[in-house]
Amino acid sequence: MPTISQIRADFPILDRQVRGHPLAYLDSTASSQKPTAVLRVMDDYYRQDNANVHRGVHTLSESATAAYENARLRIARFINAASPKEVIFTRNATEGLNLVAYSWGLANLHPGDEVLCTEMEHHSNIVPWQIVCEMTGATFRYVPITPQGELDESALAELLNERTRLFAFTAMSNVLGTINPVKPLVEKAHAVGALAVVDGAQSVPHLHTDVQALDADFLAFSGHKMLGPTGIGVLYGKREHLEAMPPFMGGGDMIREVKMSGSRWNDLPYKFEAGTPAIAEAIGLGAAVDYLSDLGMDWAIEHERSLTAYAWERLHEVEGLRVLGPGPEKRGGLLSFILGEIHPHDVAAILDLEGIAVRAGHHCAQPIHDHYDIPASTRASFYIYNTTEEIDRLVVALHKAKSVFDF
Repeated sequence: MPTISQIRADFPILDRQVRGHPLAYLDSTASSQKPTAVLRVMDDYYRQDNANVHRGVHTLSESATAAYENARLRIARFINAASPKEVIFTRNATEGLNLVAYSWGLANLHPGDEVLCTEMEHHSNIVPWQIVCEMTGATFRYVPITPQGELDESALAELLNERTRLFAFTAMSNVLGTINPVKPLVEKAHAVGALAVVDGAQSVPHLHTDVQALDADFLAFSGHKMLGPTGIGVLYGKREHLEAMPPFMGGGDMIREVKMSGSRWNDLPYKFEAGTPAIAEAIGLGAAVDYLSDLGMDWAIEHERSLTAYAWERLHEVEGLRVLGPGPEKRGGLLSFILGEIHPHDVAAILDLEGIAVRAGHHCAQPIHDHYDIPASTRASFYIYNTTEEIDRLVVALHKAKSVFDF
């Protein structure tokens, strides 16, 4: 295994100085940094093979197509999809979830049907379902969370019933860090005849993901949270569902034949990939998957668990600081917290003066903050390149924030 110093050397941005301090990047839950291997393959594509895919017979187009489809194959293997045809390239997890909502939802939801999600969802797994329920007459419902930041199992047992057509839930909360039991939740959805849609934006970069073992009907994730570039994401869907769904967007490449009298759709996965795709970004995501695979997800998981447990102990040394969500044994690599009466934006601004990057706000998850009756929180998150020394710097800076505000 490489050392943490060797891993950090793969990320050029970590050499940056911020306000006279070495950068401590603790915001990977929002967007991770990119290793040289990802930057290199994207640069190589633009320098050597820049051409559109699927449409040309010249050398550059064939090379670009091969690289693009090879990335799809490697991503399918990374999540153990049964076929690369079940891997749809999207802009991000948000677009993937919207694709299911508009394509499957508009075709299958009717008055009397219910869509169920949870109180801990990112807005991307709430708003599309609210919109589609309003359009179809279906009812939108949600499972509340406990004071500890876990799903309320008793409420779930009542809410998940024969009227539920679809249960959408996150595998890991981007605010609470809560890791949900995906497979049991999928089984409960299937037991009442509902489909299971999993937001894997936080789980796929940090945990083992085997979509066949989980048996989820759909799972969406983003490249930029797992060492890949922005502008590329993945929707995994079981083939039988994708085959039955109408296209999400119309245009080039998603068709087999177009006549003025009507059109016929292309095969999977292209039916859902209208227009020129994010070619370089897909190739970059393929390289990111290779990097994580070579490093080993077992190592990544253990490293993050160690950092999270360490941060949990250190942050609880700061008087007046309150961490949201469950203990370190039930959460992923992030800690959202409140520091006394100091506004989270002020906390983040002071940390930035020390070269420490964290996120402050509602993190596109306002219902969670409403649950705790707070407007926002500060969030520190960890990934494969972070160290305990950076957490120590965070704690020192939090004490400084308290002194600035005389708290």
